[in-house]
Amino acid sequence: MIALSSIAMSAYTDLVRILKDDAVSGVKGKPTLKQYGDKAYWYAPRRVGSQIRFFYIGEDTDETRARIDRIEELQATAKERQDERSRLVRLLRAEGMTPTDRATGSILSAMSDAGTFRLGGTIVGTNAFRLYEGELGIRLPLGGMANTGDIAQFEKLSVALEDQVDPGLAETFSALKFDPQPGLDPGRTWRWAQGGSGQLVEFLTPAFGEETIRALPALGVSAQALNYLNFLIAEPIHAAAIYRSGILVQVPRPERFAIHKLIIADRRRDGAGSLKASKDREQAAFLIEALAEDRPDDLRRAYVTALETGPRWRERIGASLKRMPETAERLKGMG
Repeated sequence: MIALSSIAMSAYTDLVRILKDDAVSGVKGKPTLKQYGDKAYWYAPRRVGSQIRFFYIGEDTDETRARIDRIEELQATAKERQDERSRLVRLLRAEGMTPTDRATGSILSAMSDAGTFRLGGTIVGTNAFRLYEGELGIRLPLGGMANTGDIAQFEKLSVALEDQVDPGLAETFSALKFDPQPGLDPGRTWRWAQGGSGQLVEFLTPAFGEETIRALPALGVSAQALNYLNFLIAEPIHAAAIYRSGILVQVPRPERFAIHKLIIADRRRDGAGSLKASKDREQAAFLIEALAEDRPDDLRRAYVTALETGPRWRERIGASLKRMPETAERLKGMG
């Protein structure tokens, strides 16, 4: 594995921090804390026509509180941060970090502007794998990677956060020349394709049994419910897409991504020996090798959590590891 330079790592960390600052600096009203169950969330009021809507800021954490305390300062220094973001992106490109391609970047930018990631949307699949470069500080083997991207969101998030994307994602996709793809239920669109570019966006949400098409009211779209997805997108992390002056997105934790790939590789409908399943195992092996070296505790925790979830989970992970002797050896003893 080839490590990124310390200069690149420092620049990436700074870029993510500044993008987080910018996400809060756009707040106009006085932030308000709301309690839901055992968790609390910050909102800011915003007038839309004759109504007052609450703009979701984030979960109540020390980091969120610190940024809220600095809102006036952040608003006053917005131009300086924009210039610094551009400088950091140029530096990361010069250091060899893989930029997000134009087609994908334009989609992520529009979705970010619409509030998708602010509301908990999480990039999964190959596009998430690509974004681990800065998080892990290593060059990724991008040869042969697919172009499809998936966005996942907890179904309950639209209720817990009391917010919605603006404009709705259906409107956002139409502006980007995306067309809804026909499905079994014509009233529920969860796949969108962009004519000419070949870009495909699929919306997914966790299932706990039957895998059906479900509505995601907060995003204004529907999603394909999938089992095991709840494990993947729990506790997502922020990442910066290297496009223009950077885009703040959410991706799964890399250790959960790796273990989830072991599960998915075995349950592929086109067979565990298929090209897609092989790519799943390849990505899992790469991440597990990196994490076993630099973040063994995180990897162990995710692995043990999956194994303890149930016998079916253990069976799928075990079936994939039988095809991956080196990876199985690295995980040996962790469970």
